Amino acid sequence: MPIVLILVWMEDKGEVKCIKFSLGNKILAVQRTLKSVDFLNFIPDSPQLEYTQECKTKNANILGFCWTSSTEIVFITDQGIEFYQVLPEKRSLKLLKNQSINVNWYMYCPESSVILLSTTVLGNVLQPFYFKSGTMSKLSKFEIELPAAPKSSKLSLSERDIAMATIYGQLYVLYLRHHSRTSNSTGAEVVLYHLPREGSSKKTHILKLNRTGKFALNVVDNLVVVHHQDTETSVIFDIKLKGEFDGSTTVHQFVLPPRSIQPYQIPVAGPASVTSQSPVPCKLYSSSWIVFQPDIIISASEGYLWSLQVKLEPVVNLLLDKGKLMDFLLQRKECKMVILSVCSQMLSEPERGSLSVIATVFDKLNHEYKKYLEAEQSYTMVVEAGLSRSNPLLKRPVRTQAVIDQSDMYTHVLSVFTEKKEEPHKFTIAVLMEYIRSLNQFQIAVQHYLYELVIKTLVQHNLFYMLHQFLQYHVLSDSKPLACLLLSLESIYPPAHQLSLDMLKRLSTANDEIVEVLLSKHQVLAALRFIRGIGGHDSISARKFLDAAKQAEDDMLFYTIFRFFEQRNQRLRGNPSFTPGEHCEEHVTFFKQVFGEQALMKPTTL
Repeated sequence: MPIVLILVWMEDKGEVKCIKFSLGNKILAVQRTLKSVDFLNFIPDSPQLEYTQECKTKNANILGFCWTSSTEIVFITDQGIEFYQVLPEKRSLKLLKNQSINVNWYMYCPESSVILLSTTVLGNVLQPFYFKSGTMSKLSKFEIELPAAPKSSKLSLSERDIAMATIYGQLYVLYLRHHSRTSNSTGAEVVLYHLPREGSSKKTHILKLNRTGKFALNVVDNLVVVHHQDTETSVIFDIKLKGEFDGSTTVHQFVLPPRSIQPYQIPVAGPASVTSQSPVPCKLYSSSWIVFQPDIIISASEGYLWSLQVKLEPVVNLLLDKGKLMDFLLQRKECKMVILSVCSQMLSEPERGSLSVIATVFDKLNHEYKKYLEAEQSYTMVVEAGLSRSNPLLKRPVRTQAVIDQSDMYTHVLSVFTEKKEEPHKFTIAVLMEYIRSLNQFQIAVQHYLYELVIKTLVQHNLFYMLHQFLQYHVLSDSKPLACLLLSLESIYPPAHQLSLDMLKRLSTANDEIVEVLLSKHQVLAALRFIRGIGGHDSISARKFLDAAKQAEDDMLFYTIFRFFEQRNQRLRGNPSFTPGEHCEEHVTFFKQVFGEQALMKPTTL
């Protein structure tokens, strides 16, 4: 990401309390006093002259301000909020809407354009406001349950114990409650309140920390990460995973054991003679850390800003329950290669899983796969029906990394797995059939290359009886590529020819394709037997078969094919000779050269 450097020269008018660029960096807002905010345009060919907006409410003090768009700003005062449109060309502001309400402190979530105000004496009644395209909407206020009844009427809910974040597409207020409300639990907990656009806010999740002390919160990849300063560790919670549900609230334990953030080395800055020194380790979980949502950590003492990330590879060895591991990984953004790696590991020693575990993993993967296929199908139907124009909000389903399709499994897992000689062939077949069973369970059409992999594995281990059973009982679904594969197996398993014919008859497909495939593999007799089996031998091209027989460089094969068509000509026309329209003159000449003219079939009469 390129870094844009903007140089700002401003007249010194006193201490700067707050300074923020608008979205797009076109307008700079600066608060120096409790009564007003100054503005400075950064628009090409526009004079850089400051203009000021005082808050409208008398005797109110500005607590801060938030940009909600490139030209819209909200002043938060101790007596309410004021929503303005900035007019940079006129160097003035227009009041769009204001709301009077006593405010202790505020919080803003840019991702959802929601401002949260702390109201009442105790501060635990929170009033959210939603901003969009010049409108301000008042959402339902709600009350935060304090650990115990306060002893005095003073502010009891601190801003540092509240966070706002979007988790799985929904806005939540996270409240760090240092003491549980239940007597049997002494540790702190994080309480999540869901903030819908419509309807009342509700307490939906409780994250049990099982410890006390100083904490900080981040949200990364839809995971709530809680940092604990005393032990210098962090724990991860996933509200999508199953917890203990009491009818209204789900209680969650942390997904993984407490782990420390990966150490970071700070390079030593300075002259070349100095920079040869070893990097200095960063002080983790420092008391000078400042946390911003969703994933920012600032070390004020060292002057560094970090973006927190979750590494998925180590999770594989920390979360041994494969079902729970899959539930966890399928919700992460960069999960595909880690999931495929887990699938490969569970099929091989020393981490081979039981068939029931493997089946569970396959079902979880195909559940996500099916959801995507259904969404894609619904979208296609709407577009083809011409209804997409009347619904501009309709969007094509996004294919996330959680969609592991048959091609992914075949390429990265199953084809590699079947090539391992050390694996017991019965287990190999069982795994392949388990994956096919799972696809069928979710009504996903099985791709022919998976069936081909099963057949090749059976043939490789001479399990022809099992192949026969799979085909006879339609465990392997009929398809044209499968029929071609069976035809090619005739030399090593003669019944495969009839099995292929039966399959093609059931399919009622274009038989010319099968003939072409067989001829391309120089299986001329097999092609002829096939065409006779379906009753099409009276109409086929003699030249096509004679060409293929000649290319095979087998004189006896050529003789057999030539004689077949002579007999057909005799039966259909009463004469074994080829007609000029069949264009077989060169093959007649070749036959005479090799076998002599006397070998040509003579006309017979009844």
